[in-house]
Amino acid sequence: MDKVAAYLEKHSTWKTGLEKIRTVLLQTELEETIKWGAPTYTINNKNIVGLGAFKNHFGIWFFQGALLKDTKNVLLNAQEGKTKALRQWRFESNEDINEALILTYVQEAIENQLKGLEIKPERSKKIAFDVDPIFKEALKKSEELTQAFDKLTPGKQKEYANHILEAKREATKVSRLEKITPMILQGVGLHDKYKNC
Repeated sequence: MDKVAAYLEKHSTWKTGLEKIRTVLLQTELEETIKWGAPTYTINNKNIVGLGAFKNHFGIWFFQGALLKDTKNVLLNAQEGKTKALRQWRFESNEDINEALILTYVQEAIENQLKGLEIKPERSKKIAFDVDPIFKEALKKSEELTQAFDKLTPGKQKEYANHILEAKREATKVSRLEKITPMILQGVGLHDKYKNC
């Protein structure tokens, strides 16, 4: 069984609705794949649409949905004030699905991508975080570790700093430091292995 079919089986409550939407998406030139554990549809390796099922609804999300005209006011921002580009279209029953309208929105999203229209995420250069004295000392003692840590993105730096800081016992802090040092030297983030599933 392919991964998308497995995803649909796993969400049996919404399976019929998800299949209807999937049929619409497969009519387009989008390529179907799985990213973040859910069906995702791309063009030229750019994410266009995702398919998702949740406890009380199912739906699609447009990665650059803020650029869509949304003439029918069906799209919503799930994290107002945080999410810039992403927009969701939620369905609570199979009867809510209008295939022709979905296709219109998807085609517009594809056209926008092919034109190069994109809202780029704002990357903050400075992220404030505390560094535990044990971690500070390790950085001070090793120039190689300091250089590797400085090359990480601010978000990855914060993940590592918090990982040490959140340990209650000194022995746990030391143990965690020993485990993360090789990861920092390799330039990988603390949670990278979970991000590409």
